[in-house]
Amino acid sequence: MSKNAKKVAKSPHGATPAIVALEKAGIAHTVHPYEHDPLSDLGYGLEAAQAIGIEPPRVFKTLMAAVDAHLVVAVVPVDRTLDLKALAHAAGGKKAVMAEQADAERATGYVVGGISPLGQRTAHTTIIDDSALGFDTVYVSGGRRGLDVGLAPSDLVAATRATTAPIARD
Repeated sequence: MSKNAKKVAKSPHGATPAIVALEKAGIAHTVHPYEHDPLSDLGYGLEAAQAIGIEPPRVFKTLMAAVDAHLVVAVVPVDRTLDLKALAHAAGGKKAVMAEQADAERATGYVVGGISPLGQRTAHTTIIDDSALGFDTVYVSGGRRGLDVGLAPSDLVAATRATTAPIARD
């Protein structure tokens, strides 16, 4: 656990929908706030990994793609890339393309760089890269830039009703 991690027992004022969803489900988690640097050239995910002191393969980014015109949530390690062909296959479709930023924000209720797979405005098919299952704890966006949450991968799968598949590539 990083030095600025906080265990959250009760929703603080202004908790994000992601944290509220975890608390409502009774899922154990840690909260890792950090100062987001809008000038960072690392990208949101790698910046988060560095800021909270967790190796990048354990920190996951949330991406939105359209598989056969249906929005799908893809959760992959921040140091890897989403394999759109693998995502389409895992979602039972033929073709996947990245969703437009505005569509992703509207569908999830979050802004890009802070999209969490948890507590989204609308539930979507969610596929988590199966590498997550190799860790005791993984970290995903807590619902805003500068906030990650740590939880067991099995809890992430359960909370998002996800399936796991090899959807990331180097």
